[in-house]
Amino acid sequence: MRVDLFDFDLPETSIALRPVSPRDSARMLVVDPNASELLTDHGVLDLPSFLRPGDALVFNDTKVIPAQLEGIRRRGEEITTPVSLTLHMRVAPDRWKAFARPARRLKVGDRVAFGHGGNNCMLGTLDATVEEKGDAGEVTLRFDLSGPLLDEAIMATGHIPLPPYIASKRAEDAQDRTDYQTVYAREEGAVAAPTAGLHFTERLFSKLNELGIERHFVTLHVGAGTFLPVKADDTDDHVMHQEIGHVDAETAARLNAVKARGGRIVCVGTTSLRLIESAADEHGAIQPWSGPTGIFITPGYRFRAVDMLMTNFHLPKSTLFMLVSAFCGLETMRAAYAYAIETGYRFYSYGDSSLLFRKD
Repeated sequence: MRVDLFDFDLPETSIALRPVSPRDSARMLVVDPNASELLTDHGVLDLPSFLRPGDALVFNDTKVIPAQLEGIRRRGEEITTPVSLTLHMRVAPDRWKAFARPARRLKVGDRVAFGHGGNNCMLGTLDATVEEKGDAGEVTLRFDLSGPLLDEAIMATGHIPLPPYIASKRAEDAQDRTDYQTVYAREEGAVAAPTAGLHFTERLFSKLNELGIERHFVTLHVGAGTFLPVKADDTDDHVMHQEIGHVDAETAARLNAVKARGGRIVCVGTTSLRLIESAADEHGAIQPWSGPTGIFITPGYRFRAVDMLMTNFHLPKSTLFMLVSAFCGLETMRAAYAYAIETGYRFYSYGDSSLLFRKD
């Protein structure tokens, strides 16, 4: 499909730079292409009223790490040069793939020292070698530290990589370390938050428990590739960056039991949906899964397992807007986004939510 079919105009004023407080007070646009009324306005706290006992919510429990690293390149006797790297996928205990800016400053074999700038005491404690250089500014870094020691150094040296549409407007601060993390995050490794989950609170969980809604957790470590624009003119020419995910055997069995008794699988966020659809076989049965997925969902895709999706509002011409268009229909989502913009919904990571019913 032509990528420009997924374009739309978004005013700068629609982009949320901070979340609402409390988290569960965000607005929620319900989109049901099978109902007589396509769009209805609600709040996140109304979520339980759209669910039935026996339904199951699927959450991504990945935890955002401070994956934005500022460093200086060292190459022989040359003058050192500042570089910025965003870690996006771990490939070994001592190796990460990262996006570099500016990438042209790095070559294979270069040494990079992190911890300078506002954290001078860390200078020299986190060093890496550029092992590979790929396309679109991607490099592979081999750190001098490995395993838990490397994790500790990244936690001390890095900072939260806010999405570019927020970072271009303001600097990251201490509040973001709380705001840009779900309350149930536990598996460290994400570069970006599974933002649909940012709306959940203990108050909302209590309401869901009262209704008998199951909660299940999977892990997909969201990478910085989620922010990359689609540069191709046709979706067939776009290559997704892979992300590491995990669905354990017990969770797969429990979700299959939900489907077998007539319950619905409701994914909280496009990340959990992409992982569940990666793990589902051609008959819709969810299998245990562990490894990378580069699933790219566009209109025409046949959904195997997921019935409903709770998600925030996405960027124009993004793979995520393509995904929701596949879920509900392109014209439906174009109409939904036009309505959301007109009525003041807040967009992107810190913005409002939507609840989507899959088109029959």
